[in-house]
Amino acid sequence: MYLRMIDVADFKNITVAELVSMLQQGGVKLIDVRTDAEVARGKIPQGDVLPLHLLPLRMSELDKSATTVFYCQMGGRSAQAAAFAVGNGFADVYNLQGGITAWAHAGQPLA
Repeated sequence: MYLRMIDVADFKNITVAELVSMLQQGGVKLIDVRTDAEVARGKIPQGDVLPLHLLPLRMSELDKSATTVFYCQMGGRSAQAAAFAVGNGFADVYNLQGGITAWAHAGQPLA
């Protein structure tokens, strides 16, 4: 069995500043792939919650043509989600480097 390694060329890692700029421009689908317990401690206000383990089941609910940014606590699980999305035909995919931890450290608001 062949397991595909994450190819970082498939999606772009972005910084908090880049995400803030993208959100200000609009048209971005922001997906939080953390667990419900993690989300309960706070999330990026514009983010929609879709835990990583449910992503394969609910992928059809997402727009493959939309600019999509995934985030998690530190950036690891969201990188997996971004790679999975690219592998399923999503064209414009990003991963928030450092996750919500970097977002909070940058002084950005939490909901």
